[in-house]
Amino acid sequence: MERAVLRVDLPLRRRASGKVREVFETDGKILLVATDRLSAFDVILSQGIPGRGKILTQLSEFWFRRLEKVCPNHLVTTDVEKMPEAVRRSAEVLRGRTMLVRALDIVPVECVVRGYLAGSGWKEYRESGSVCGVQLPAGLVESAKLPAPIFTPTTKAHAGHDLPLTYAQVEDQVGAHTASSLRDLSLAIYRAGAAHAQKHGILLADTKFEFGLADGRLVLADEALTPDSSRYWDANTYAPGRPQDSFDKQIVRDWLEQSGWNKSPPPPDLPAAVIEKAGRRYREIADRLMGAPTPA
Repeated sequence: MERAVLRVDLPLRRRASGKVREVFETDGKILLVATDRLSAFDVILSQGIPGRGKILTQLSEFWFRRLEKVCPNHLVTTDVEKMPEAVRRSAEVLRGRTMLVRALDIVPVECVVRGYLAGSGWKEYRESGSVCGVQLPAGLVESAKLPAPIFTPTTKAHAGHDLPLTYAQVEDQVGAHTASSLRDLSLAIYRAGAAHAQKHGILLADTKFEFGLADGRLVLADEALTPDSSRYWDANTYAPGRPQDSFDKQIVRDWLEQSGWNKSPPPPDLPAAVIEKAGRRYREIADRLMGAPTPA
């Protein structure tokens, strides 16, 4: 098994160090480096999943290219050889996990779209019959397909959990015109992504997008439709009325839940078998989404 890349240091100004990505500035642009770090319950684990950062970068590039007619995006290149010299000198580590992107004025709203009732949306629906102020039909079950995808934005928290926002609150925060554009673009991207995934035997249950402004125009930023920002289910095993197996780090979360860990640092070490199984899950969703459509 290849070694996990948990930290990247470059002779560039570091703008941020997130749960997964290291963010640098270079020549007026932004360098996003996806490490193999893994977080669970808001704690970064001491081990990563080898190659995970490359899978996330590969999928983001795939979706950015595929969806650029639906919405422009911030990607400049993933080719390390076309990046500044400071990047090229570390090409062995950075190749396959690095995106050079345009600098944007990020809109402080997480744009969540749900096509199915799961996670926090299912919890909120059981309590109120609605999600982020969107009233839903009575009698829906867990994992049910919604009559139509819904826009359920949240705050963009720098620490802790994002909090649900109603559409009216988004309007108050960014203005009516920007709010409607965020909603319409998010729904359009979701529908395009869900249609492609469906052809490959995958259901896109929900996803979240980040947008920025470039010359007053909304641009898709950060990552796009990866297993870290999206909930993917296998169409062949989908059955409403219960939780579904997701193509993400749920395997890791499940093991941690059963380990007796109190969800405060330091986290326990993951067994090698759990790391390997999670890695296979990430590779499978990438291969299926970018491969040939599933025969009807």
